[in-house]
Amino acid sequence: MKPINTAGMPPSNGHYSMVMEHQGLLYISGQLPRDPGSKEVPAGIAAQTKLALNNLDLLLREAGSDRNHVIQSRIYISDVEYWGTVNQVYAEFFGDHRPARCIVPSRDLHFGCLVEIEATACLPKA
Repeated sequence: MKPINTAGMPPSNGHYSMVMEHQGLLYISGQLPRDPGSKEVPAGIAAQTKLALNNLDLLLREAGSDRNHVIQSRIYISDVEYWGTVNQVYAEFFGDHRPARCIVPSRDLHFGCLVEIEATACLPKA
């Protein structure tokens, strides 16, 4: 197994790798809805979900994959009331691709964020 780090990836903020690869599978750490440059968090669950998914998309591309190769995602939300909005934004992001998924209401998330998304994906076959 090996960590994947590229110049286009933001650095991790703790003792973890943003992406680990093992036998063609990518394990992507939880993505908060923080802008990679400014570290700002947008207001509202829809905007935060979209940004967390865009951050996931960036890591997938940098690791040599894409959203259509996501196998499973785990979504943590600070309030179960956000489930419907998160589901709608998620469906728009993935389109016809439907990875396995769970949504976990979890109370408080880091930096006051409302959502965090992690995923497992595969590398496309050459």
